Amino acid sequence: MSELKSSGKSFVISKWEVQQAWEQVRSNKGAAGVDGCSVEEFEKDLRGNLYKIWNRMSSGSYLPSPVLAVEIPKAHGDGTRVLGIPTVADRVAQTVVARRLEKSVEPIFHPDSYGYRPRRSALDAVETCRKRCWKTDWVIDLDIQKFFDSVPWDLVIKAVEAHTDQRWVVLYVTRWLQAPIQTRDGDLVARDRGTPQGSPVSPVLANMFLHYAFDTWMDRAFPGISFERYVDDAVVHCTSREQAETMVAAIGERMEQVGLRLHPDKTRIVYCQDGNRRRSAEHTSFTFLGFTFRQREAKGRGGRTFSGFLPAISKAALTRISAQVRSWRLHRHIRLSFSELAHWVNPMVRGWMQYYGAFYRSALYGLFARINAYLVRWIRKKYKRLRAQKAAVRCWLGIIGRYPRLFAHWKWVASVPPAR
Repeated sequence: MSELKSSGKSFVISKWEVQQAWEQVRSNKGAAGVDGCSVEEFEKDLRGNLYKIWNRMSSGSYLPSPVLAVEIPKAHGDGTRVLGIPTVADRVAQTVVARRLEKSVEPIFHPDSYGYRPRRSALDAVETCRKRCWKTDWVIDLDIQKFFDSVPWDLVIKAVEAHTDQRWVVLYVTRWLQAPIQTRDGDLVARDRGTPQGSPVSPVLANMFLHYAFDTWMDRAFPGISFERYVDDAVVHCTSREQAETMVAAIGERMEQVGLRLHPDKTRIVYCQDGNRRRSAEHTSFTFLGFTFRQREAKGRGGRTFSGFLPAISKAALTRISAQVRSWRLHRHIRLSFSELAHWVNPMVRGWMQYYGAFYRSALYGLFARINAYLVRWIRKKYKRLRAQKAAVRCWLGIIGRYPRLFAHWKWVASVPPAR
């Protein structure tokens, strides 16, 4: 209380917290919000802008701007989603609150909640799902319909109040939830539920809500049933179809109780069919975090081939990545050197290798062979004496021999002949 009196502020928020939040926002980069102010523009008067945020948050006078609606492809290639982009100033303020909340709730979150948590990743969720699919024959591929557009505010606020005694945290979360959406045409759209996907505070709010709405409820009502949840994307493992049907009905009822709804077409019961599980079923595959799980041929110890239920990059994700590779038009950049091409594409390719290559990497080989084909076309266009396909391929193979790690994907497919 004495600190409040000496500062003349209503709430105790340190300038250091605001500075740390800014560092996080800057590292995440991101587009400008409705005010058109980019991260670079914000940084030109950094001291003044950060002071303004701290001063207003500390005095209780902080009011957020509308959130800019932007449609982008989904992260793992399955359609599009609408992101809500706050202004840079709002992102800094939200990060202050998100960091406060994360310290409080992280220790109590469920071990099978993976999204936007420290030392946990989407690949961890996929790996756990893979192992559990070997042990149980059925899964429920859960789809909560329009979660980020539908989550009820009163229950979100109730979850926040359960984990903080700071009035300003509740105050600003409420204001962010109530901030209108601004379309590209400039129209303001009022909302009465939902939390914009793309704002820094939304992931922790979503995890807090689903911790009570799903995770703890599952442990309480069905303690023997395992699951993996990555924010609103979840897979539930069952020992029989009958159990899966019971679980779908129970989870659907639970979602209705908390103001949500399972998607009637996208929520499916899937049989984990493989060499040992040979029953027929309507659905024998599902996609989770950009990986499609289905029956695939694999090699075990000693080179023995077997049929397992395994994840690999999904068709949607592969289509999205292939379109990106085509958009590069590598063969047309003849003013660049071979090493400059590598410097350009390697960061993206390494990212695909690290994520999608974590499981069943051979599903990426065709894509990387097409990149090789573009490189051969580049050689043919750049050097007149190598216009013939055979001559260009010989040159390409010679470069691989001398610089086998020049392109990131050559680590896996350097020996794959490029297609015409």
